[in-house]
Amino acid sequence: MIDKWFAKDIDDIFKKYKIAVVVDESKNASFLLSTLHDIKIVEVYNEIDEIKAKYQIEKQKDAIEHFLIYTQIPKEKLKFVREYCETNDVLEIKFFHNYVNKKVHDYLKLNLSLGEDEVVTAAKISVGNSEDYWRKLASKTGEIFDLTSQLLPFLDNPEQYIKNYDAQTTKMFFSKINEFIGQDNHDKPSETLADEVVKYMFDGLANGTIDTMLLGVYQRWLDSREYKKSLDLYLKKYELLPDVNPLTAHNSHPFYELDLKLLQMVGHELLHKEKLINLMAKINQRASNKEAQKLDILFWSDVKTLLEFDEKGMNALSNLQDCIEFYTNHFYKVDGAIRQIYTEILDKKELLEPFQEYYKNLSSIFLDKWFRYFVEYKQNQTATLQKIIDENECKTAVIVGDGITYEMSLRVASMVGGQYAFTNKTILTNYPSVTENNMSQIYIEDGHVEKQLSAREKYIKNKNSDKDVGFVYLENVDENTHYNYLVSQYKDIDELGDKMNNKALKFFAEAEKFFATKIEMLLKNGYQKVYMITDHGFVLTGQLRESDKIEVSFVGKKFVDERFILSDEKQTYNQDLLVEMCKSYDGFNYIYFAKSMSPFKSVGSYGFSHGGIAPQELITPFLCWENIQVFDENFLHVAIVNKKDLANVTGALFKVKIEANAKKKDIFSSSREITLLLVSNGKIIDTIQNIQVNDGDVLNKEFSFGINEKIELQLLDAQTKAQLDKTTVIQNKARDLGGLL
Repeated sequence: MIDKWFAKDIDDIFKKYKIAVVVDESKNASFLLSTLHDIKIVEVYNEIDEIKAKYQIEKQKDAIEHFLIYTQIPKEKLKFVREYCETNDVLEIKFFHNYVNKKVHDYLKLNLSLGEDEVVTAAKISVGNSEDYWRKLASKTGEIFDLTSQLLPFLDNPEQYIKNYDAQTTKMFFSKINEFIGQDNHDKPSETLADEVVKYMFDGLANGTIDTMLLGVYQRWLDSREYKKSLDLYLKKYELLPDVNPLTAHNSHPFYELDLKLLQMVGHELLHKEKLINLMAKINQRASNKEAQKLDILFWSDVKTLLEFDEKGMNALSNLQDCIEFYTNHFYKVDGAIRQIYTEILDKKELLEPFQEYYKNLSSIFLDKWFRYFVEYKQNQTATLQKIIDENECKTAVIVGDGITYEMSLRVASMVGGQYAFTNKTILTNYPSVTENNMSQIYIEDGHVEKQLSAREKYIKNKNSDKDVGFVYLENVDENTHYNYLVSQYKDIDELGDKMNNKALKFFAEAEKFFATKIEMLLKNGYQKVYMITDHGFVLTGQLRESDKIEVSFVGKKFVDERFILSDEKQTYNQDLLVEMCKSYDGFNYIYFAKSMSPFKSVGSYGFSHGGIAPQELITPFLCWENIQVFDENFLHVAIVNKKDLANVTGALFKVKIEANAKKKDIFSSSREITLLLVSNGKIIDTIQNIQVNDGDVLNKEFSFGINEKIELQLLDAQTKAQLDKTTVIQNKARDLGGLL
C-alpha cells in the first residue's frame, strides 16, 4: 500500500509543478521508483549525475510532461539540481520508517508498534497489498511476511524468489522462516533453508504433527500445476525414517512406503475381524483423502471394498439365477477390488499373498454354490450381433471387446457421461470360454466355429446385404466413421493378457478409459445407440505355487489348457474337483473344467486365464448407451421426402428434398438446426453443417455423385449429432447411357 501513498505524494506535486524532487536521505525508498508509471525518472547520486540531469531536463522539458528527480544527497548539498527544489517542490525522506508511520496514521488512523527495520521491511512487502496488510500489522493479527502465501513460491525456486528482495529484507525473511521451523537464524544459502523447511513439512506429515498453515501450503502445492514439479523432486530426496508408524501419520501424507506398511498390517490381520476394526478407521480416512487421490494412491477404496464384503449373502443362494444375480449385484465388486490390488502389489509377493488367500477363500464359498447349480446353466450368446441389428432401426454401434470382465465393463460405464440412457444387462457365454469359440457365437447364428475374424465379418455382411453394416477396429473409429450399423472389435485386453499375463494388469486402466472415450465420441457423432459386448471374461490367479496347480492323470488322447482339458475318452475323475461336459469340441468328445480358480498344470505362463466356466469367465456385459434427447416429440420433425427418387438416379447429379413439419405447434418445435452427411463406404465425402430449418420449410439441395455410384445420405441433428433420417442414393448408369448396355 505504501506504493500508492507514495504515488499520491508525487501526483500532488505534479498537479502544481512540472518537476518533482525526491530527496531520500534514508536511502530506503528507492524501491518505490519501480512502482511509478508513465513518469520520466532521473536518478542523481553525485555531481556528475546532477550536471547530466540538468542538461537532460532542460533539453527535453518541452517534449516530456513530467520529470521526477530522485537523489539520496541532502538538499543543502545539491548544486546543479538544487534550483528545482526551490522552483518546483521536493519530497524529503530523512527517515523512511517515520515516513511510513506517518502515512499509516494519516490514511488509516493507526499506529505501528514495530522497530525501524521492521517498518522498512513491511513497507517493501506491502507493495501490491491492500490496506488490510497494515491494519493487521497495527492490530498484531498479521505478520510482516505472510508465510501462507510466500512459502510456496520460495520453496519452488528459493534462489529466484529472493532476487525480489534486498539484503535487509532477505535477512528478515530468513529469520521469520527459521523462527517458524524452530531453529537458530544462521546465515545459509536459500536452497539450504528451503530444504530444511520441506524436511520440517514432510516430518510433520509422516508423524502427524504438521500445523494447519503448513498443511495448507502442502495441499496447495499438490494442486499447483506451476509448482508440482518441485514437490516431486523434494519427495525423491526425502528419506523416510524406518520406524515411522503409518497409523499416526497425517491422512494427507504423500509417502507410498507408509501405505505399503499399512497394507502389510492389514494383510497380517485379514483373518482376524476384531483386529481389523482397529485399522478400518485409517483405511477409511486414507481411501477418502483427496491428497492421496491426487497422488494416485487409489487402492485403499478397493481394500475397503474387499474387507466390507458380506459373505453371509452367499448362504441364501438356492439356484443358478440367484448366483448370477448375486454376482452382478455384489461379487463382481470383489473381483474388481482384487484386480486393482493385484495391479498395485503384484511384484510384492509378501504383501500379495494374504490378500490373494483372502480372495481365494471368498471365491471358494461362492464357487461352491455356482457349481452346485451349474447344471441349470444355459448360454444365450449365440447370434448376439444379429439380434442387435434386427432389434434396432436407428444408427447403432456395437463394440465387441475381447476378454472384458463384467466388473471391468462397469468401470467403463462409470466414466461415460450421465446424459445418456444406460442399460445394464448380461450375456451368459458359451464354453470353453476362448476367443475362437465365443466370437463365433457372437457372429454366427448356428454357432459353428469360424476361426478367422474376416470369415465372421463376411457372414454378418452376407446376412445383412440390404443394410449398411461396417466393420472398423475400434482404434480406427473417428468422427468420420458413419455406418448405420458399426461393428468395432477391440482385442488389446485379451492380447495383452495372453502375452503378458499378470503384468498386463497395469495397462487395463488405460484400456477402460479408451473404451469410455470411444463410446462418448460415437454418441456425440450421430450414433443413437452404442452397445458393449465381449466374447468372454477372465480370472486372475495371482502368484502361484506348484501346489496351487491342478494335475490330473487322464488316459488317451487329450489336450490340456490352463482352464480346461479336452479328451477323446470319458475319464474317471474326482467330482469334487472337476466338471465333465460331454460335448464335441475341436475334434474331442469331452471337456473337463476345474471347480475352482486354480489352473491345470500346463505348458505356458499363468496369471491371466480364460477358457473355464467360472462366473468371471462366463457372465459378460451386455451394456447399452442411448442418446434419447433428440427424439422427443416436442422437437421439430425433419425428414428426407424424395427417397424413392433417390434410389434410382440418372445422371451425375441428384437433388435431395427435405421437409420440416411440427407435430406440436409450440416454441420447441418451431425451428431446428440440422447437418447433412454424404457417406460412402463408411467415410464422409461431403457435409453441410448447421442448416437452419423452420416449421413448414421445404429445402432442396443438389449434389454430385463424383466417383461414387452409391451414397448413404444421413440427416443429423446439428447439436447432438443424432440421426433424424437416412436414405441411400443410387446412380443408374444403364439408364444414363440410353439403354445401350
